Amino acid sequence: MTTPAPRLEAITPANLDAALGIRIRPDQEHAVEPVVRSLAEAYVHPGVAWPRLIVDGDRPVGFLMAFFDIDWHGDGTLVRSGLWRLNIAAGEQGKGYGRFAVESVAAEIRRRGGTRLYVTWHPGPDGPEGFYLGLGVRPNGETSGGQTVGVLDLPAGVPQP
Repeated sequence: MTTPAPRLEAITPANLDAALGIRIRPDQEHAVEPVVRSLAEAYVHPGVAWPRLIVDGDRPVGFLMAFFDIDWHGDGTLVRSGLWRLNIAAGEQGKGYGRFAVESVAAEIRRRGGTRLYVTWHPGPDGPEGFYLGLGVRPNGETSGGQTVGVLDLPAGVPQP
């Protein structure tokens, strides 16, 4: 018997409570906003935010929110797409769901014609830098709101980590 692969689901009235129930470890709460904040931001940024529940079988295991084609500086000179938020449930971390989330966003960016995935993270020894670096993301020398900005190049047709 084949085990179902993780999948992404759009946030709907049927799975809203499951999404809101995603809780990261308490020691990570300073590094990423809760799902409720992400959904509020998705509401006020329609067409930009792409919130998704990460589900394995019938279990909600995480939440991600991506962004596509945003005007990074607000002046039309730099358009970016990437991962805005990633919340993997405390008991589900270390099982590959974070990697699945990044790969899924990378695939969606490529599908839309993009060639780079941007992500920001809380700097420091308790942040997710090691996770992102392990996936090939490299800091690009920028910061945004006190967070490190990283980029992952997405050559067309080349599978990502």
